[in-house]
Amino acid sequence: MIGLATIGALVGVLLVGLVVLVRKPADARSVLRWSALAITVLVAAALAPLTVDDSGVAASYLLGVPVVAALLPVLAQRAGRLALVADLGAAFVITGWGLLLGLGIGGAFLPAAILLIASAVGSWAPRRSTTR
Repeated sequence: MIGLATIGALVGVLLVGLVVLVRKPADARSVLRWSALAITVLVAAALAPLTVDDSGVAASYLLGVPVVAALLPVLAQRAGRLALVADLGAAFVITGWGLLLGLGIGGAFLPAAILLIASAVGSWAPRRSTTR
C-alpha cells in the first residue's frame, strides 16, 4: 500500500508539473501549493487504514504533521505574507518527516515536497513583463 501511495503521489506531481509547464497558469505558485496540499491529503487518506492498524492513535500525528505542513503555504498565500518562507518550511518539514519515519509511510509524502520547492523557486524567478 505504501508503494502504491508513493507511485500515485509521484504520478500526481508529474501531472501537475506537466500542466504548469504546458498551460502556464497566471499564478503557477498557487497551483503548485494547492496541488501539494491535495496530494498530501490524498496520500494521508490512502495510508490512514494501514497506519491506524499499525500505530493506533499515533496515526493522527504520523499523518497529520505532513498535512498541516502542506496547509501552511496555502494559508500564507491567502494571508499574503511570507509565502516563500512557508513553502520552504513546509518542504523542509515534509522531507524531514519522511526521513524521520525511515522512508516508510513518510516516503509517500516526499513528492509533495517537490511541488513546494518548485513553488519557492518560482517566487525567485523574475516576473514576465506584460508590455513589449
